[in-house]
Amino acid sequence: MYKIQSSQIYRSWNSSFFIHTSSNKKIKTCSVSGSACERFNFHIPLISRRISSMATTALEGIRSFARRDQLLKIQSDVQKRWEDGEVFKAEAGSEPPAEAEKYFGNFPYPYMNGSLHLGHAFSLSKLEFASAYYRLRGRNVLFPFAFHCTGMPIKACADKLDHEIKQFGNPPVFPIDNDDDVEDEHQLSSQQQRNGGAGETLPGQYKSKRSKASAKKGAAKYQWQIMQSLGLKDSEIAQFRDPYHWLTHFPPLAKEDLKMFGAGVDWRRSFITTDMNPFYDSFVRWQMRTLKDMGKIVKDMRYTIYSPLDGQPCADHDRASGEGVQPQEYTLIKMEVIPPFTEKLKILEGRRVFLAAATLRPETMYGQTNAWVLPDGKYGAFEINDTDVFVVTERAALNLAYQHMSKVPEKPTCLVELTGRDLIGLPLRSPLTANDVVYALPMLTILTDKGTGIVTSVPSDSPDDYMALLDLKLKAALRAKFGVKDEWVLPFEIISIINIPEFGDKSAEKVCIDLKIKSQNDKDKLAEAKRLTYLKGFTDGTMLVGEFKGSKVQEAKPQIRKKLLESEEAVMYSEPEKKVISRSGDECVVALTDQWYILYGEPGWRTKAEECLAKMELYSDEARHGFENTLSWLNQWACSRSFGLGTRIPWDEQFLVESLSDSTLYMAYYTVSHLLQNGDMYGKTDSVIKAEQMTDEVWDYIFREGPFPQSEIPSDLLKCMKKEFEYWYPFDLRVSGKDLIQNHLTFCIYNHTAILPDEKWPRSFRCNGHLMLNSEKMSKSTGNFRTLRQAIEDFSSDATRFSLADAGDGMDDANFVFETANAAILRLTKEITWMEEILAAEASLRQGPPSTFADRVFNNEINIAIKLTENNYSAMMFREALKTGFYDLQAARDEYRLSCGLGGMNRDLLWRFMDIQTRLITPLCPHYAEHVWKEVLKKDGFAVRSGWPTAESPDLTLQRANKYLQDTIVSMRKLLQKQMSAPKKAKKGTTNSAKESEELKPSVGLLYVAEEYKDWKATCLGILQDKYDRNSRSFAPDQEILAALKKSPIGNRSDFKQVLKQCMPFLKFKKDETLAVGPQALDAKLPFGEIQVLLENVDLIKRQIGLEELEVLSAADENAKLRAGPHVSVLNQTPPSPGNPISIFMTASDFQQSSANKIGTL
Repeated sequence: MYKIQSSQIYRSWNSSFFIHTSSNKKIKTCSVSGSACERFNFHIPLISRRISSMATTALEGIRSFARRDQLLKIQSDVQKRWEDGEVFKAEAGSEPPAEAEKYFGNFPYPYMNGSLHLGHAFSLSKLEFASAYYRLRGRNVLFPFAFHCTGMPIKACADKLDHEIKQFGNPPVFPIDNDDDVEDEHQLSSQQQRNGGAGETLPGQYKSKRSKASAKKGAAKYQWQIMQSLGLKDSEIAQFRDPYHWLTHFPPLAKEDLKMFGAGVDWRRSFITTDMNPFYDSFVRWQMRTLKDMGKIVKDMRYTIYSPLDGQPCADHDRASGEGVQPQEYTLIKMEVIPPFTEKLKILEGRRVFLAAATLRPETMYGQTNAWVLPDGKYGAFEINDTDVFVVTERAALNLAYQHMSKVPEKPTCLVELTGRDLIGLPLRSPLTANDVVYALPMLTILTDKGTGIVTSVPSDSPDDYMALLDLKLKAALRAKFGVKDEWVLPFEIISIINIPEFGDKSAEKVCIDLKIKSQNDKDKLAEAKRLTYLKGFTDGTMLVGEFKGSKVQEAKPQIRKKLLESEEAVMYSEPEKKVISRSGDECVVALTDQWYILYGEPGWRTKAEECLAKMELYSDEARHGFENTLSWLNQWACSRSFGLGTRIPWDEQFLVESLSDSTLYMAYYTVSHLLQNGDMYGKTDSVIKAEQMTDEVWDYIFREGPFPQSEIPSDLLKCMKKEFEYWYPFDLRVSGKDLIQNHLTFCIYNHTAILPDEKWPRSFRCNGHLMLNSEKMSKSTGNFRTLRQAIEDFSSDATRFSLADAGDGMDDANFVFETANAAILRLTKEITWMEEILAAEASLRQGPPSTFADRVFNNEINIAIKLTENNYSAMMFREALKTGFYDLQAARDEYRLSCGLGGMNRDLLWRFMDIQTRLITPLCPHYAEHVWKEVLKKDGFAVRSGWPTAESPDLTLQRANKYLQDTIVSMRKLLQKQMSAPKKAKKGTTNSAKESEELKPSVGLLYVAEEYKDWKATCLGILQDKYDRNSRSFAPDQEILAALKKSPIGNRSDFKQVLKQCMPFLKFKKDETLAVGPQALDAKLPFGEIQVLLENVDLIKRQIGLEELEVLSAADENAKLRAGPHVSVLNQTPPSPGNPISIFMTASDFQQSSANKIGTL
């Protein structure tokens, strides 16, 4: 049988049943006779039993699917109203804005090599919600949106397509991977068996057409297949060989998706980047010329991450992995091989051969005792020039070749392939060491993906070196295994070169002994040993040998490095800190390139950037620390590329401006883009202004307070552009993923501080984590992926937005949960139905002003929701806003409905609730809110501009009183259930009849209240109040509290010792309670009358608990205690206290008997 999940079942006209899956495919499951079809309408239970759980699940699906469709219909209608009303069109005021008059937020324009996905939507939602909130508050909101096309990925993909078509045809016929096919067939077969043989994939189940190994490689093997996965037909794909076709295809699709999402964007200001848009091209050229004129851009030979395949530097946005990785600079020590050469190296005779070891600690070269090689490592002898050969790994040789250290530039030449075993025992002459000859020895822990695979050995200061050398010295079998002669190892002793406080002259030996490290394979302890000694050696160490003896290590290190380089005993070498893969798929190297650099990190400029950052709102300490850290290390940035799309460097047009350098100031361009481009994102539509008229003088006038330019542009239009910029700038918010802190966002700060006056610097950044789907990483390769359009079609835009708001607010990864989105569909549509029903029955509601306790509580909860939700929106805590503005408010409404009983709910309060709830949810679910506003509540205008609701100051005492009431009801219910669940004994030899059981059921409650602590308890509370520090939220020491107790009236009592035994547990209880709930726990009485609250709600309590009678009694009244009859012991054992009334339940007969005792009741 086919198992249905979230599906829809219905009867078609041809009398067949169909399953309607979430993918909108109809699957015929069974046919029935006409009579059965007729009976279906009246005998659903019978049909349900016949088709078992399938029908049950499917019938439930009818409601959920219909509700989703209802939201989609509302969404479509509302978006048309918005468009007709130009709701999101933002116009600058005629005068500079007053405080809190305008709100300008923006979002890093997404790269247009595909469709927008939920990850984009999550970051974007932060800006969308904030903009909608401030629009609701009455601010003039500008929310623009643009599309990024600069860089190499689009061009690289277009070139791949062109290559595939040339190689495999159009449409291409790719070679078949048989291994994948076999596994695919096996997986498909297994899946079909689980599905009962059905060929279709279950709703919500991902069906891979590739093996697991293939899936790990990515979404598709060929670019053509990637294009197919984007929903493109074969007849369309060939057009994408032209990179500019991508620019005309994807941006309009993204715009439509965002409109479906309900984004409040002023689309007149939209644009694409690259020289395809002549106006934006002019803007970027002006920006680059301005930076160059200020001395912020220079041309120089610098180390940079580089893609050999692309033939150009590989910036963060050009990388498939390794974003943020920088070049790591080493000193390459030249350890010369002393002739005669071994047989393996005979081919190199006549040349100088060096084992080239990369080190970060050139100052330690005085202590070398040997070199290390990986016995099974693969090495090569690579030709550096006519005379020199370096023995290194192939990976290191490739880096060297791109750093002008290869006879053939960018192509390392290997003269002989070697293994580590070929190198063991080679005699070496190494710079600075006191040993005339050292030897290459085996080390088992060398990593060949770092450095050159050759390591210098300094056992005095390196724990790794110390343990590896000690292993060889102590273990003859280890020496024999690798053919190591005793004379290569045993004569070499540790050379003291650096003194480190706490660790002495031989820090490595001491720390290894202290940590009880046994061998070179004890990786964790060796890592700890290095942590303890390396930094301290650099900061506090003192040189003991050499030219710089007596100097601090941190002072001597650069001097020793300089000496080694000048004497040509070492060379500079650089490689990526970690592996970097370009979007073209090759592993990147570090190249020494002659190109244009932006001088980020320059001291004066960095100071201004730090000044800007200090003034900004960043919404989290983690974000601020991220920016501060980035500013501490960020240095020159390569801003030019030779491959891809973009704007040409205006003074050197062989280069393009790279993608992270044309996207740092464009937020200013939004303010004038609609005037320049006439609403056309490509800037091609006829406009009063021509792109060539946008000279540097014009841009300076608009953005930099430059003089009025001599221009053919009408003067009133020039003034209008300047007015737009002056009105909207600075921007109030920029939202982004946290991964852009280390580049784009920090670049944004730098460029604003360089080009614009300080009053135009950014005001705030809001950074967020990545988005998971259903607690798993979002990934195309695993199928755990949704485009924005797919999510909207599956859930509706409002349910999608609801789930995005619920996903999380911090910088940790958030979680979009499908169940939350489905629950939102149900909640929103049910709320619409409830409001419609309430209004239809409006005449039956209680009229007049709110008057009951429940009325006052509900009205107060509405006020609290308004205030808390306002705070949460302002702090950009949208998950909390959803909680306080929707979940909590709904809970308050539901509690109010239960509390009102026969008296009914108050009409005015319900109208206020519906109005308030609609407005509070508007930023998150605007389509729902607009529908309710106009179609249900019949209000004029737009909900998105309806204004923030007003509220009286929340009555926290009333809130506390209601909590007291609800907690009392809960505790009474639990106690009564416990009492009723206890077995009732019948008379011997008989059983209780139903009537007798009913008579034994408790139906009367006595609720005893003590409203104030008195006597010694009041004294204890007074002492605790005196001994409590509200700032530190802590109490004085117990000895001090006890001393105060002895000095109090309690201390003078004759029964002090007996009272003290009661005081001590009470003091501890109240201290613990204070630490849990705050200093209010020390009050002698609650801020409201407990008896009054309970009396006012007797009917509610009786109804909630299921009692016929309830009396509220004062525990201070001795006569009242007698009403408890035989249960009075309960009051003596656990007497009530303020905030903790005690309940006693009895049968009607017991109550009648106790009523014979005449006492005063309340």
